[in-house]
Amino acid sequence: MKSEETPFVGGPLDGRVLPVLLGPTGHPPKVYRVPVPDDTGGPPTVLVYRRTPAQPGRRLALTPKWQYEYDPSGDKNTGLKWPWSKPGGR
Repeated sequence: MKSEETPFVGGPLDGRVLPVLLGPTGHPPKVYRVPVPDDTGGPPTVLVYRRTPAQPGRRLALTPKWQYEYDPSGDKNTGLKWPWSKPGGR
């Protein structure tokens, strides 16, 4: 599988560049979840990063570059959003 070096902005991973696996379309996933184990043996804390377009550099790139920005509100998505679904739940 192909991977791409992707920068992380904000949160505990700020400034790091990690290899992220690309999907079948050649893009990294929209949401990247990083489980952090608890020191006391409890459930792990999950850090959520959302994919955003990276700031363009001095050279014009033909392929879009992405970065992940920290989302402190966590994982709000509960699943797929269908057009016929009622807003706010079931």
